[in-house]
Amino acid sequence: MTHDWDATYSEADRIWSGQPNKTLVAEVTGLETGRALDVGCGEGADAIWLEQRGWEVVGVDPSLVALERAQRAADEADVEVEWVHGSLDDVVLPHDDFDLVSVHYAPIFLDQMPLEELTRLVAVGGTLLVVHHAEFHAHPEHGDITQLLTPDNVAARLGDDWRILVHEHRDRDVVEGRGAHHHEDVVLRAVRVN
Repeated sequence: MTHDWDATYSEADRIWSGQPNKTLVAEVTGLETGRALDVGCGEGADAIWLEQRGWEVVGVDPSLVALERAQRAADEADVEVEWVHGSLDDVVLPHDDFDLVSVHYAPIFLDQMPLEELTRLVAVGGTLLVVHHAEFHAHPEHGDITQLLTPDNVAARLGDDWRILVHEHRDRDVVEGRGAHHHEDVVLRAVRVN
């Protein structure tokens, strides 16, 4: 089932907080900058934060409404992000090209886009960061949540080419935006070693 993300983003002037995800800030601060891919970039807060810290960022999202907001926010922040309309299963991105691939709360299903397609985007020595809510309840629009790209599903499928640095539950303190009702996340940070 395909979700109409433009309709979701059209429900309000802004559906997220406008601030970068705290887990992104915690996990990426201190990493050597390079090329970054923000999967499901939404209104652009993570991509803009990364760009402000010296990363060269590509943000991918299936909603044109979200990407228009992201572009306005990038203009206001005086940064240049490459925004790409689509989902990972229908855009062409170079393999082995990104020093950071960040996936926060994106509704990507492994039966629709194999994990290998995502992991091939990460350069050797690069970081894969996957964050999702610990408490995720099934809704018809979510599809088969056992196939959802979650930190646990990714950790179970990463092979010998990866070293897992972080795989844990963390409290989440978000008071505004659409995700404010979630209080715990699962975080996975892995480095591609081969």
